[in-house]
Amino acid sequence: MTDRISQLTDNLAQTIVGKDKAIQLVLVALLSGGHALLEDVPGVGKTLLAKSLAKSINGKFQRIQCTPDLLPSDITGTNIWNPSSREFEFLAGPVFANVLLADEINRATPRTQSALLEVMEEQQVTVDGQPRQVPVPFFVIATQNPIEYQGTFPLPEAQMDRFTLSLSLGYPSEAEELQMLQLHQAPKPLNTLQPCISLEEVLSLRQQASQIKVTPALQQYILDIVRASRTDEEITLGVSPRGTVALQRAAQAYAFIQKRDHALPDDVKFLAPYVLSHRLIAAGGKQPQAIIERLLRTIPVTQDEAKV
Repeated sequence: MTDRISQLTDNLAQTIVGKDKAIQLVLVALLSGGHALLEDVPGVGKTLLAKSLAKSINGKFQRIQCTPDLLPSDITGTNIWNPSSREFEFLAGPVFANVLLADEINRATPRTQSALLEVMEEQQVTVDGQPRQVPVPFFVIATQNPIEYQGTFPLPEAQMDRFTLSLSLGYPSEAEELQMLQLHQAPKPLNTLQPCISLEEVLSLRQQASQIKVTPALQQYILDIVRASRTDEEITLGVSPRGTVALQRAAQAYAFIQKRDHALPDDVKFLAPYVLSHRLIAAGGKQPQAIIERLLRTIPVTQDEAKV
């Protein structure tokens, strides 16, 4: 089944040039049952990545352009009155998809942002007191521009905590950008992209990833990192228990992608900045990712675990 992951990675690389690590991280979020937050400037391929993923897994794609006038019902859907049947009928919102792109999520008001809280955790929305399940798998890719703050509403801690990881695509290298020009001479590569894996296979891959072994010593290492974030003098708000679980699940998914049956300390070290940084609040304008990297340098790995 890991061959299917390679096929999925190669399929995404047909449209996303030179972003192998970003593709891998997004797949970690997908296979761990979580969601991904892309924080980057416009035009680097965030929307293309979301659309390419949806096409590659043969899933339904929906896009929400977040604006200050967007309402919660614009996301979840609403009940409307049908004069013919004299009954209320549910009009599903864009959240009923396999891959949901919430573009510029920080431009939506906190009330609208909160419409995603329930569905990102429980894969359901509650409208007029009635819970409704969204399709599975359900995967949210949200984007926000880290430079432009005018007319934005910073995501609250509860919302940030729903994302398994946060990453930046960044600008391509000169060679990669030249490759992009060559790729886009013809019709858009997304138009010719074909599915390479089914939704059922995605669910199967998730199940297999959840079976990857995490030893007690590695779990203790994860705990040491997370708990250090709650007492560090440069951190105002540390990582939540949800973040602890997310780091373990991400390590399992990453090990699975690497075709191993067990997770390693190096998996945790690689993923921790992406999984934990957006969950904490740094004091005095410090950079969260730099703090996490400092903690990783100071927190020891047990000798037994290092030999796994």
